[in-house]
Amino acid sequence: MNIKSIRKVSSVAIVVAVVVVMLGAYTRLTDAGLGCPDWPGCYGFVGVPETAEHIAQAEKAFPERPVEPHKAWNEMIHRYFASTLGLLILIIFCLAVMNKDHHRPIKHPLALLVLVIFQGALGMWTVTMNLNPVIVMAHLLGGFSTLSLLYLLILRLTPYRIPGGDSRIRPLMTMGVIGLVILIVQIALGGWTASNYAATACTQLPICEADWLNNLDIVNAFSLKTGLASYEFGVLEYKAAMTIHVFHRIGAIITAVYLLWFASKIYRNASSALFRKLASLLALVLFIQFALGVSNIYFQLPVAVAVMHNIVAVGLVLVMLTILYSISRKA
Repeated sequence: MNIKSIRKVSSVAIVVAVVVVMLGAYTRLTDAGLGCPDWPGCYGFVGVPETAEHIAQAEKAFPERPVEPHKAWNEMIHRYFASTLGLLILIIFCLAVMNKDHHRPIKHPLALLVLVIFQGALGMWTVTMNLNPVIVMAHLLGGFSTLSLLYLLILRLTPYRIPGGDSRIRPLMTMGVIGLVILIVQIALGGWTASNYAATACTQLPICEADWLNNLDIVNAFSLKTGLASYEFGVLEYKAAMTIHVFHRIGAIITAVYLLWFASKIYRNASSALFRKLASLLALVLFIQFALGVSNIYFQLPVAVAVMHNIVAVGLVLVMLTILYSISRKA
């Protein structure tokens, strides 16, 4: 076994991870998070019950949740891909353990394995706790974290030559870390918006409907009602849901302004084509993400646009990680 084998499996795993994030967003947006009310099976079956006999058994076991095959399939396909990702990460860890190179990466694959196991637990709790917003948001962030760790592992295992001469780039590392933190907070706000079904709470641009400032309800927006039988379709009053949406929009503006400023700093201070290309890519992906966000509002959250909004958020994270990794590799 060698490093190349780990890198190949990691490359496959990151593609699967992107699909898992996309399917997770699609499952959430099609209200299929409880398409199967149990875990890991579906109404007590390995797959989705489809025959009249199996559907009758399923609805007898879960009378409060009639079978909706299309939602159940959305949920189960997501689980199948998530399970495949977990298996690939286990293979990565086993390959790392069997590798004889004394520079073998062990801690990184181990962290990935622990994270994906915890992510599986979050997937279970998402169902068993009936779409508790905290769990749903944590599950989203766990997916982004898994994908990011896979990407960093690939970078570590790939011969990565950083051109010399960029002495003015190194001091921008701190600014980049701040930018990544801002981006993560914004993604978390997006997860909180989605998990509380607040994505359509505001239908006007640029911030919200008239008098939104006087209707803010920050306390209820960022607290959780406990002891509820289900959180499906949201449990917050309009003012609280609107507040979440407003915070996400304001966060989008802050994130866009800061990352554009950071991209301009990288571009102006870079003497190598690599950093100028990365800065330009960051600005481009940021523009696409902002346009998708506006489209979500203008067209009232079409599923395809909303899923792309999630995927492009992944792209933003990966571009930022590439920039920071490239800076850290410089002497």
